[in-house]
Amino acid sequence: MQALLAEEIANQEPGIAREISAIIAAKQHPYLMLSNFPNRTGDLESLYTLSNRQLLWLGNENAEKNITDALNLLANAAVHGLNPKNYDAEPLRQKLQSALKLKPESYKELALYDTALSISLLRFLHDLHYGRVNPQGINFNLKLREKKLVDLPLLIKNSLAQNTLAQLPLSVEPTLKQYQKLKQALANYRQLAATAQPFKLVIEKTLHPGDTHPQMAELRRFLTTVGDLPENKTAISEEKSSLYTDAIAAGVKKFQKRHGLTADGHIGKSSAAALNVPLSQRVTQIELAMERLRWLPEFNGGASIIVNIPAFQLWAFDAIGQADTNIINMKVVVGKALKNQTPVLMAEMHFIDFMPYWNVPYSIIKSEILPKLIQNSHYLDRENMEMVSVFRDSEKPTALTAETMNLLRQGKLRIRQRPGGKNALGRVKFIFPNKEDVYLHDTPANALFSQSRRDFSHGCVRVADPQKLAEFALKNQDGWNPETIQQAMNTPKTQRVILKKPIPVLFFYTTAFFDQDDKLEFYPDIYGQDAVLLEALRKPDDLSDQSLFISTNAVPEAQIK
Repeated sequence: MQALLAEEIANQEPGIAREISAIIAAKQHPYLMLSNFPNRTGDLESLYTLSNRQLLWLGNENAEKNITDALNLLANAAVHGLNPKNYDAEPLRQKLQSALKLKPESYKELALYDTALSISLLRFLHDLHYGRVNPQGINFNLKLREKKLVDLPLLIKNSLAQNTLAQLPLSVEPTLKQYQKLKQALANYRQLAATAQPFKLVIEKTLHPGDTHPQMAELRRFLTTVGDLPENKTAISEEKSSLYTDAIAAGVKKFQKRHGLTADGHIGKSSAAALNVPLSQRVTQIELAMERLRWLPEFNGGASIIVNIPAFQLWAFDAIGQADTNIINMKVVVGKALKNQTPVLMAEMHFIDFMPYWNVPYSIIKSEILPKLIQNSHYLDRENMEMVSVFRDSEKPTALTAETMNLLRQGKLRIRQRPGGKNALGRVKFIFPNKEDVYLHDTPANALFSQSRRDFSHGCVRVADPQKLAEFALKNQDGWNPETIQQAMNTPKTQRVILKKPIPVLFFYTTAFFDQDDKLEFYPDIYGQDAVLLEALRKPDDLSDQSLFISTNAVPEAQIK
């Protein structure tokens, strides 16, 4: 029957080709919820050029199986953190039987169904590979992935020919270990959100081990559900107990550590707020994390440094793509949430400065230093600072006078802090040229690393263990080892080291992330970026071409410190 239909449809080739061409030219499709598809027109053109402007899905003996396989992919888009409604799986499934019964001369209807399915599949694969939102439109300064690397029309055509449609997602989704683990976690948390009993802990004061609380049984059950407390089927007597035991406190500590809180087992307002976040919101955080990972270009497999801003953490990888790679992890301090946000960016580290000068940005001079200098003319000396005409190591300082003070107000003179114990950059500065002019650096303010929330800087990122990071960056550099690095960090002389091989650096932002121990952690959305991304994803336009969405929560120009 299907073979006969295929022969009859072949006789209608001119009419089919004309209708397909008309649909492509219109860039609009009546079968689809997002009817306009200007962003997928090029892919659709290429796909039907490969088939000589004839039907891809209908009119052959494998039509029903192929279409069903494709619709199943679209219907299961949620597995990948995508929304099945964006790909019209259910409306197309409802039209399937009617489409299979169409007569060969109904070439307009045949072309409409065939192209509708093609557009939906192209949208799904594009979103899975590139993401739905252009990161640059929401202030994520990332280089967009190259579209030449994946030929989606050819992938679809070959998958149809080889009967491997079900394998298409594996061909386009990110291969990063982080992404794959989040995908597994998404399925788990979706199940938990659907089946777990609702939980909301109400406290009047901070709970400590040994205290009593009427919701202890509920807390124990919740911690067991999310995997922070092992299930203990023998502790039946404890199920009805209101005692906050050491065993429950151990689970609370694990929960606190996974949620960016001080892991002390004390349940105060912050811990209660984290415990009360609905599991459905954790699902959303995982979905947003997967979307952001789809924006990243492929890593080259060598050494890399990643800072996750809301996690206040840095990870340095010997080889990011390898499962057994050596990983260095340390705490960091990032930019203040309200006015000095650390930007998202990708760059390459080229230099390391030992015992650097701190060249103070004019914005900081104007808002912070000038008022103090007006009150106390010895302020610069006290802070080991000096005025100069230009930022150059050999530049001689300028004396403070009424005239130079006026020039400083006008921005015609500059201030820098000399190397030493008070220097805001500490003993080492890691430089990766970028338009925001931010970098990684040491700091004399080490007490801040003991805080659970660490957004205190003017935009740059302070690292807790600068020597270890220097050892990582210089491990293959001739003449450098832990001893020579330590010596450079304790010698007054400023010294610049040019890296033999640049190291990619990523300042990233995601509130769900697997740490170096493969533990899923959630972090507060300190810059409100989850809300910005959610808003962009809700736009009614065709999102599948990374259309630009401008954030109303723009990141201010970074200042240096």
